[in-house]
Amino acid sequence: MARDAGDDLIHDPDGGMPRLLAIMTRLRDPDRGCPWDLEQTFATIAPYTIEEAHEVADAIARQAWDELRGELGDLLFQSVFHAQMAADAGLFGFDDVVRAIADKMVARHPHVFGPDRQDKTAADQTRDWEAVKAAERAAKGPVGTLDGVALGLPALTRAVKLQNRAARVGFDWPSTDLVLDKLLEEAREVVAARDTLDPDALEDEVGDLLFVLANLARHLKVDPEAALRRANGKFTRRFQAIEAALAAQGRRPEDSTLAEMDALWDAAKAAERAG
Repeated sequence: MARDAGDDLIHDPDGGMPRLLAIMTRLRDPDRGCPWDLEQTFATIAPYTIEEAHEVADAIARQAWDELRGELGDLLFQSVFHAQMAADAGLFGFDDVVRAIADKMVARHPHVFGPDRQDKTAADQTRDWEAVKAAERAAKGPVGTLDGVALGLPALTRAVKLQNRAARVGFDWPSTDLVLDKLLEEAREVVAARDTLDPDALEDEVGDLLFVLANLARHLKVDPEAALRRANGKFTRRFQAIEAALAAQGRRPEDSTLAEMDALWDAAKAAERAG
């Protein structure tokens, strides 16, 4: 079969964004497309979108710049996939997506794109950005303080966003000390729930504890997701050091005792601090 103009674009390494859109259109083509891609829906693709966003964040955290290029492409493809499904359903197309975000960026940066430019600090812009977003929400009609905080966000991130919204209307602890007091209270309630052996109660109390931890991070101006990613990285490095030390002895973690692994953990921790 002879290649058509669409084939030429799809195989053009310099085709840019039109090439990517053509590839996505072909993947969803009822006659010539991929069966897997044709079966997908917004709901089935959404988990992949979240996963790709996390992989972008992971590459940035590791400063893996060569990987970041690919991860950003994967994330971009998710937007293209959703837009193609929307076009297939007659909802909107990729051009509408681009127009919407471009209009939003211009509207939210009047100091950059408007006629009356002015110097602003990052803090000024953050405050004004939130004010514009609030006005946009108000224009859509009466809404609650917490409306519009996406359910699909990572739980810690969503907790902070909910807390920030509540804080804007005065529902917030005035000091970090009070948050720490609440943290201790919730920790005691976890212990009490553990002793009842009620799984539902225990899940509730652990959730409350995590929610207060997110609030503590917010008060300390720490991103809890970033903090937990750092802790995960630290744990990974130190446990891998344990495995390496044991491997040098011809052993594996399951062949050693907890006391031995604790000692190797402390050695890895000391080596990190010394380095």
